[in-house]
Amino acid sequence: MGVKERQEREREAVARAILDAARDLFVAEGYQNVSIRKIAEKIEYSPAAIYGYFPSKDDIFLALAEEGFRLLFACEQDFVKEPPSLETIRSGFQRFYEFSKTHPEYFALMFVDRSVPQISRDWDRFGFVREMKETMATGIQTVIDAGGFPPGTRRDSVFRILMAAVHGVAVMRLCERLSPGEDADALARDTLEAALTGLRVGIAHSFVPEKCS
Repeated sequence: MGVKERQEREREAVARAILDAARDLFVAEGYQNVSIRKIAEKIEYSPAAIYGYFPSKDDIFLALAEEGFRLLFACEQDFVKEPPSLETIRSGFQRFYEFSKTHPEYFALMFVDRSVPQISRDWDRFGFVREMKETMATGIQTVIDAGGFPPGTRRDSVFRILMAAVHGVAVMRLCERLSPGEDADALARDTLEAALTGLRVGIAHSFVPEKCS
C-alpha cells in the first residue's frame, strides 16, 4: 500500500468516526444540543481537527442524511425493478416501516428530530431522493391508470397518505408510545392496509398536496 493510499484510508476512517459519533450524539441528545466540541470530545479529537473534515455541524448532518437516504432506497430497489402494482406499492411503504426498525438511528435523525437542517439547502446532493420519489409517484400513477384506485385519484395524495400511515406507527414504536404487549408490526400492517383500502374504495379525502416532495 502506497503512502497516498494509506493516508486516504486513514482520512476515511477518521471521517467515519466523526459521522458515527455525531449520529449517536444527535439521536441521544437532539441535533440542536450537540456541538462540534462535544463530537470532538467523544472521539478524543480537537474541534479544529473536526473542521478539517466537515466545515460545519450542518455538513455533518447532511452527510449522515445522504447515507440514510441511500440505505432507505437500497431497501426500495424492488419497487424500481417490479412492474407497478398494488402489491409493489404496499411492499414499498412496508419497507419504509422496516427501515425505521433496521436503521432506527438514521430514521430518528431524518424523520423525527425537528431541529435538523432542511436538506433542500443542498438539493444537488440529494437529487437521487427526488428521482426515487418521482419513480414511486409514477408507479402509483400507473396503478391509478390501471384502475387500482378510482379515476381522478391524485398520485401525490396517495403517496402522502400512505407515508403518513406507516410513518406514524414507526414514530410510535421508536418513541415507545405503544402500551405493553401491543404489536407495532401488526399495527403498521393494519394501518397501511386501512389507508390502502380507503383510497381504493374512493373514500373522500380533503388533503391535496402541492407536489410529492
